[in-house]
Order: sequence, then structure tokens, then C-alpha cells
Amino acid sequence: MSLLNIFDIAGSAMSAQTVRMNTTASNMANMDAVSSSTGETYRARHPVFETVYSDIMRDDSISNGVRVAGIIESQAPLREEHRPEHPKADENGYIFYPNVNSIEEMTNMISASRTYQNNVEIINASKQMLLRTLSIGQ
Repeated sequence: MSLLNIFDIAGSAMSAQTVRMNTTASNMANMDAVSSSTGETYRARHPVFETVYSDIMRDDSISNGVRVAGIIESQAPLREEHRPEHPKADENGYIFYPNVNSIEEMTNMISASRTYQNNVEIINASKQMLLRTLSIGQ
């Protein structure tokens, strides 16, 4: 494995964590959105990651790393509240809130941010090692 592959791997991890942070931010932005039916209510979304392996013997154009396989909606139950005076209340007087857990979302945001920062540090350390290796021949 080449030292340059580290940049591809860390870069793919940073891209994946960016998607995670954006998805988490979207969940938090919609946390208090009110709806009059379960079909219209925002549902929390979470990215699904998958590992990418390359077969160096066959194809060197595919790099190792991680990618986002997709984004799934949470199947947790929605929060419902009986508020017949609310303008968005349904015929039974219920309003529906998204199934977003603020504590879980903050934990995801902190974890994604730290993982992103760790990969930045990996890239910086690899760059320094590469520069030191090149300076040996001077």
C-alpha cells in the first residue's frame, strides 16, 4: 500500500462524515416541525456507511475507504400530542412531531465532528511524513 492511499482513505472518511453531519443538522432543524398526519411528519434520517476494498491485483483505480451506501429513515414512533386548539391538529385533536431525539443527534454531531478532525490529523501527519521522506534525498 502506497503512502498516497492514506489520503484517499482519509478523504473518503471525511466525505462520509460530512454527509453524517449534514444529515444530523437536517434532523435537528426539523425537530420541532408539526404536522397533522403521520404521513406528512418528518422522520429522522441516518446515513449508512459501507467499507470499500480494492483488489490491487485486478484494478488499482478503485481505492480503499468508506462511502455512504444510503440514507435511511428512522422507524421509531412519532411523538404525538393531544392539542385540539392547535391549527394543525387532526380531526381527533392530535398533532405529530418528528421522531428526532435531540440527545442522540447531538451525540452524532459530536462523534462525526471528532471523526472528521481525526482524519484531518491523519492527513496532516501523512503529509509531514511524506515531506520528511522527500527531504532525506536532499
